[in-house]
Amino acid sequence: MYRTLIRPILFRLPIERAHRTVLRLLRVAGAFPGGHWLLERCCAVRHPALEREVFGVRFRNPVGIAAGFDCDAEVCRELEAMGFGFVETGTVTPRPQPGNPRPRIFRLPKDGALINRVGLANRGLEYMIRRLRRPHGDTIVGCNIGKNPATAPENAGADYLKLFRNLYQYADYFTVNISCGNGECESTTHTREYILRLLEPLFDFRRGQNQYRPILLKISPDLSDEAIDRITDVLVETPLDGIVATNGTHRREGLRTSPGVIERIGAGRLSGAPLTQRSIEIVRRIHERSGGAYPIIGSGGLMTADDVRRMLAAGADLVQLYTGYIYEGPRLVRDICRALIADAGAAGERTREVRNSDEA
Repeated sequence: MYRTLIRPILFRLPIERAHRTVLRLLRVAGAFPGGHWLLERCCAVRHPALEREVFGVRFRNPVGIAAGFDCDAEVCRELEAMGFGFVETGTVTPRPQPGNPRPRIFRLPKDGALINRVGLANRGLEYMIRRLRRPHGDTIVGCNIGKNPATAPENAGADYLKLFRNLYQYADYFTVNISCGNGECESTTHTREYILRLLEPLFDFRRGQNQYRPILLKISPDLSDEAIDRITDVLVETPLDGIVATNGTHRREGLRTSPGVIERIGAGRLSGAPLTQRSIEIVRRIHERSGGAYPIIGSGGLMTADDVRRMLAAGADLVQLYTGYIYEGPRLVRDICRALIADAGAAGERTREVRNSDEA
């Protein structure tokens, strides 16, 4: 129904208007008595084989919605009712951000992709606190935090610490977003020195708290393999709890969309199917270098259940959807969960066969 009826309607609208429409409809559905129950009955798949415990948090299933979809934590419970195992809000900045001028998100249907240069548009810390103060039941909510663009790089740590301190009691985990809008500064933001300057105050604050909140780092897919290795070493050598790999890319190689269209769109992060292979490669590299001992959330280019299977096989513990969800709708989460249940059943059957063979 989504692909044949709902998506054609949404895709006739400018993408941000379509997105606001979806969020509004979810809020309306959640406001009605029994609305969450109905969403769950229609969309969610629940099964013990889907459950995961990662960095000390229990997830109903390993499929989350990535930061950027519910920037201001407006529909966390509704997204969980639609089948997601967790919701990552943000990116939130200390002060509200209007973002870049519109249009700033573009669909590339031929490539199953989006180009996004929103620029961390969000309503800021105070609004996020008001939203997360509201009861959200058993929904696992992560918070993706970043600095205001006007904040100088040498003062960035203060922005991250302010967000971390004030949201600490409301979020289940935090993702530190160090990517920048144009990609040109990522050679600076992805260095060991810069990352440690941001993370160490967060570690210090966490040591004084009664509750433990995992801290993850979200990285760019445009890094060299050597840079990925250096970041993985930071993971191994510090109290960092995991990595989210990856954000969108600034590269444009191999697209089916005509070069003229790409040139007219201009700058922005590319997400979706063109990113699949690189994201999986990065997750595999981090997994192997860290000895498989640290959690990884695989994100980027997950458009099908098979993509998720490959990402998990590469070493991801959890996955996040964004562009795939926009193109495929709620059916994608349901298909992934059913595929993982089937895989778990097949693995269990093989284990029983081996055991019976040994006993014989």
